[in-house]
Amino acid sequence: MAAAEMRTYGGVSGADRRAERRAQLIEAGLDLLGGAGGDQLTVRRVCQRAGLTARYFYESFPGRDELVAAVYEHVVQTVAAAALSALEAAGPETDVKIRAGIEHLVRAVAGDPRHGRVLFSVTLTDPLLARRRLESSTFFARLLSGQAREVYGIADSPELDLVAQFVVGGLAQTLTAWLSGALTVSEEELVAECAKIFTAIAGREGAG
Repeated sequence: MAAAEMRTYGGVSGADRRAERRAQLIEAGLDLLGGAGGDQLTVRRVCQRAGLTARYFYESFPGRDELVAAVYEHVVQTVAAAALSALEAAGPETDVKIRAGIEHLVRAVAGDPRHGRVLFSVTLTDPLLARRRLESSTFFARLLSGQAREVYGIADSPELDLVAQFVVGGLAQTLTAWLSGALTVSEEELVAECAKIFTAIAGREGAG
């Protein structure tokens, strides 16, 4: 990297400027990938949306696929952080924790439609997204298993893994149907019903 690119200008270091440009590209990628049109993400379009030249794109990403992966990871981490934060702030009662986690998850995908489309839209058929969605399902299942161990002291087991995968997959399908309009319930009804299901399953596992 050229020394000039690492110099400090206006009190901002070269590394910080590069991180800021990378964040701009991810945000532009989210606009395009999570937009109503979907699958409109190209290097040229991203650069235009971010107001940056291709030189700065390739400073951060080798190509389009790497940006798609970064956008998806950004969405997953944003949603997961919101849910975990809600769980930590909810207090010790299990049913309150469950509702808080689901409420923040639903709010994250409904409040920013881009997040919902990237995570769940069936119109986005990019092969890379398909692989990332499979990986994120495993990530969220492990997150759920971790919460089950922490709250109930349940030991790791194939049965716990099965339940976690089943619950995460079911919730993902429910959110997909809701975001597409196939499931016509209000946001409050969605949260309440999903919380009931999660609480029932959590009680079963805790009793076991």
